[in-house]
Amino acid sequence: MTDCNCETQPNSNVNPSSLILMSNPSIPPRTALVFLILATAAGADGAATVPGGQSLDQAANDPTASLMAVQFQNIYSGNYYHLHDASGNTVLLRPVVPFTTGPVSHIARATIPYATLSPSGKTGLGDSVLFDLIVFNQSWGRWGIGPVLLLPTATDDALGAEKWAAGPALGFVARQPSLMWGLFNQNLFSFAGNDQRDEVKLSILQPILNYSLPHKWSIGTSEMNITYDWNKGAWANLPLGIKISKLHKFDRLPVQFSGSYEYNFANAEVAPEWSVNLTIKFLFPI
Repeated sequence: MTDCNCETQPNSNVNPSSLILMSNPSIPPRTALVFLILATAAGADGAATVPGGQSLDQAANDPTASLMAVQFQNIYSGNYYHLHDASGNTVLLRPVVPFTTGPVSHIARATIPYATLSPSGKTGLGDSVLFDLIVFNQSWGRWGIGPVLLLPTATDDALGAEKWAAGPALGFVARQPSLMWGLFNQNLFSFAGNDQRDEVKLSILQPILNYSLPHKWSIGTSEMNITYDWNKGAWANLPLGIKISKLHKFDRLPVQFSGSYEYNFANAEVAPEWSVNLTIKFLFPI
């Protein structure tokens, strides 16, 4: 379940906000927080399970898992449809924090994009996406529901929608010891922002398929965000992709490395034909 994250340029690994762009004391507090998280993780067992009895290597690929993580993602997009010799690159920061309110389990996730290269020539922050997923463990796996919110945090109007948008998210993941599959849906509809910009009306479907291999390797689908633009009455993104991942422990800190490739079959609008995604995810099973 990729956030509908706000990317600073459209790409076939996209999340909702990038598709919007297709359409038009002496230790600093932050440093202390990093040390605290790493110290906590150093005491965690890399072979731990997460709530629901799921193995850590499988949970690392499960967007509904109640697993604290900090993910850094680099997405390079090439060969834009309808543009000559254009490419883009976006770096994403995606922290995930599980929490509870009474007996209810939540997963809070933020996606913050920074464009280092874009067809517009602009660089900087793009629009951010937040969501709060309420999750329910079942004998067969897990399902969740909650709100998703698009924030107009872009530092340049070419890198964002200049709109506030929100909507529902709903999904499930079923699992066996080595196999995991599911489907996630997110929807964003604008309710405020610059009246001169197009409204945001997007629905996103993300199929989830992952197979665990020996030695903490896994293979599955990439973050395929199949996206329908209600403004245009057409599919804005039709990706097909594959991802390979490896979970490794540094001392007792588990880290997942992954790489993926996607091809985008939606060529009616300006969008990249393909993208390559490299990700490093720090896991904190506490």
